[in-house]
Amino acid sequence: MDRTTLIRALEAVLFVSSEPIPMNRLTQLFEEEGVDPAEVKDAVAALKRDFMGRGVELKEIGGGLQFRTSDEVASFIARLEMPRPARLSQAAMETLAIVAYRQPVTRADSEEVRGVDCGAVMRTLHEKGLVKIVGKKDVPGRPMLYGTTKKFLELFGLSSLTDLPTLKEIEELVAPAEDGEEGEEELDLAGNLPVQQRLPETPNRPLELPELPLDEDG
Repeated sequence: MDRTTLIRALEAVLFVSSEPIPMNRLTQLFEEEGVDPAEVKDAVAALKRDFMGRGVELKEIGGGLQFRTSDEVASFIARLEMPRPARLSQAAMETLAIVAYRQPVTRADSEEVRGVDCGAVMRTLHEKGLVKIVGKKDVPGRPMLYGTTKKFLELFGLSSLTDLPTLKEIEELVAPAEDGEEGEEELDLAGNLPVQQRLPETPNRPLELPELPLDEDG
C-alpha cells in the first residue's frame, strides 16, 4: 500500500468512528496489507499536520485518535438546528468533579464535600459509564472507591487526567465573576466533541453533553 492510499484510508477510518481509536488498533487494521506500524504512525502524523488549523482537527483523546471540531468554528456550528442533547445536572457535575480531582473516593467522601446525599447521582454516573469502581477502602465496612473512566476522558476531550484544569486555573476564571466583572466566558468543561456530536455552548446555555440521558436525581 502506497503512502497516499494509507493516509486516505486512515482519514476515512477515523472519520466514521464514533470513538477514539488507539494507535495499536490502527496498526492492526493494516497488518493484512503488510504495512509497518512505523508507517502507520508516520501517516497519522501527516494527517494531523494536514488538518491542523482547519475546522476539523485530528486530536488525541482518551488514549486514542479522533476527529474533533475546532473551537474557532463553534459559533457557526451552534447555528445548526440540531436536537438538543441531554444535560448533566449541577449535582452530577459537582459529584463528577469531586471524583475526577480526588479519586479514588468513596461515596461518603463526595457527600462530605457536597454536604448532601450523593447515592442517586453516583449511581447514575456509574450506570452511564462516567465513573467506575476501582476498589474498596481499607476501613470498617469496606466502602467502594470510585474513579473516572475512559469514557469520561472522551466526553470531556481529555487525553489524560493531567489535562484537567488545575484548581489555580479554575480560581483565576471564577475570581472575575465574583468581583462583579461582566463579559467573562464560562469554562467549557466539555471540550471539543466528536465531529458527529459537537454542539458548542452559547451564552446562558447550561453545559450540554452528547446523547447522555442522565437523571436529575441528587
